[in-house]
Amino acid sequence: MILAVSLGTRHGFGLFLPPMSAEFGWGREVFAFAIALQNLIWGLAQPVTGALADRFGVARAVLLGGVLYAVGLLLMAGADSPVSLSLSAGLLIGLGLSGTSFSVILGAVGRAVPAEKRSMAMGIASAAGSFGQFAMLPGTLGLIGWLGWSSALLALGLLVALIMPLAMMLRSGPAAPVVGPQQTLMEALREAVSHSGFRLLALGFFVCGFQVVFIGIHLPAYLVDKQLPAMAGTTVLALVGLFNIVGTYTAGWLGGCYSKPKLLTALYLARAVVISAFFFAPLTLWTAYAFGIAMGLLWLSTVPLTNGTVATLFGVRNLSMLGGIVFLFHQIGSFFGGWLGGWVYDTTGSYDLVWQISIALSLMAAALNWPIREQPVERVRLAAGMA
Repeated sequence: MILAVSLGTRHGFGLFLPPMSAEFGWGREVFAFAIALQNLIWGLAQPVTGALADRFGVARAVLLGGVLYAVGLLLMAGADSPVSLSLSAGLLIGLGLSGTSFSVILGAVGRAVPAEKRSMAMGIASAAGSFGQFAMLPGTLGLIGWLGWSSALLALGLLVALIMPLAMMLRSGPAAPVVGPQQTLMEALREAVSHSGFRLLALGFFVCGFQVVFIGIHLPAYLVDKQLPAMAGTTVLALVGLFNIVGTYTAGWLGGCYSKPKLLTALYLARAVVISAFFFAPLTLWTAYAFGIAMGLLWLSTVPLTNGTVATLFGVRNLSMLGGIVFLFHQIGSFFGGWLGGWVYDTTGSYDLVWQISIALSLMAAALNWPIREQPVERVRLAAGMA
């Protein structure tokens, strides 16, 4: 439920780009930069938030994140300048998302289930975030049409405030101690950074962030530019959310049966094919809907596979922190996907270059994930032998 509210709200931010930009006379880069900053702050804060959740309990991290997220939305409703928009939508909501999204929640899920069920459990939890996107996008558009963009943000702030009582229902204790030698935070960090598979996984996740945020923010405006009705962008993003429920669950299930890095390679290759077909084929309402369905199947399927690989390699004791470090690279990609889309459009009047970059990055991510070997480090193997 926390993921559904948190990510469902976040995926609707692209719907606020046209009305806010029109009211204040901004170019698309102003709003795009604020959301790009949000993703960067989210990523930079994620390892710290994850470490706090690992050491002091998930409930506290989620509670703090929920407070910051709700306050950020309330202040975003009153934003009337690029600075106030960046501080609210960028800084505060970015910090809030670091406590209410994948790395913290999936860290708790990973510790709650046995290793053989971990990938599927993460897929189920990730699917909840996708359901939030599907359910809340039409609702967000309806709120904007009914109340206007400012009051719609106030309403979303009240909805996000529900995360706080939900946080109190989470198991509040820190991670259970592991069998065998105990690692300090710095030892865990050095072990991960020195592992080639961890570095490749992080670099590949950069691509996922670039693509999903570029599409999430700029696709509605792109379709309007191509003379499709305004409702088309909302419908496509809702289809992404709906079919991502299937995609994330299926990816989690497959991750329990097959090599997760090889599945990631296949996912990124499939993204290259889908984005190429959408960009180069003639655009109609039905090809846009087909793109939403196909991208939905691939949208966040990378999340359970990526976090599951981290858990397999290093165990679950520091999973929220290590998952947060990998997610930082995802969010650096998100920053460039969100901001570059606005900058390229304002500079050239077209998104074509960013679509082409997205295709090339898919091929790069597929190549990065292929050589990763899903084998636990020696420390984890020894601890398993002692258990």
